Amino acid sequence: MKLRPVSTVDALAAALRRRVLSGEIPPGTALPEQELSALYGVARPTVREALALLVHEGLLRRERNRSAYVPEVTSADLDDLMYVRRPLEALMAVSVAGRRVAAADGALARMAALPADAPWADVVAEHMTLHEELILAVGSPRLERLYGVLAAETRLGLARLRTVYPDRERLVAEHRELLDAIAGGPAEAVRRAVAAHLDHTWGAD
Repeated sequence: MKLRPVSTVDALAAALRRRVLSGEIPPGTALPEQELSALYGVARPTVREALALLVHEGLLRRERNRSAYVPEVTSADLDDLMYVRRPLEALMAVSVAGRRVAAADGALARMAALPADAPWADVVAEHMTLHEELILAVGSPRLERLYGVLAAETRLGLARLRTVYPDRERLVAEHRELLDAIAGGPAEAVRRAVAAHLDHTWGAD
């Protein structure tokens, strides 16, 4: 397998993404181009492109005559996010009930295998992958697109959970229970399990 060369822009965006999702750069923090240029030893146009990439992903926001910044995801935002996510996840639950989704199992295995000192961003990545693989298993491009629209806010919400899950094993155990429930079926039981999982996870704080 050939490896794709990583540009300086991509490398800087990846570094900033990890810091945002690990909570190292907290909500409300401004990211001035000049400071980032000096910190990372790259030209300002490179910083500008990297920030634009993260703004496009929804992990940063930028307003006229202001530096890019990490948006605040409030409890009200999370409530509204889950209001929209629940019916999408319910569609997934009915569709994949009784099935073992190997790709989701793989994401859980990678999450469990992360070293104890792994950045929270790595946990977020596997957490997102697990839920996205369940959505992909439905086989509906429209459901995938709708779910994808929520991805950035979901990732930012997951960044908040690092204080709720200081012991990652608890998070792993909860997702193992979820995947086992999905594989066990039937559809209505899986729908209830998915709803309970979402309410517990996002209501934990």
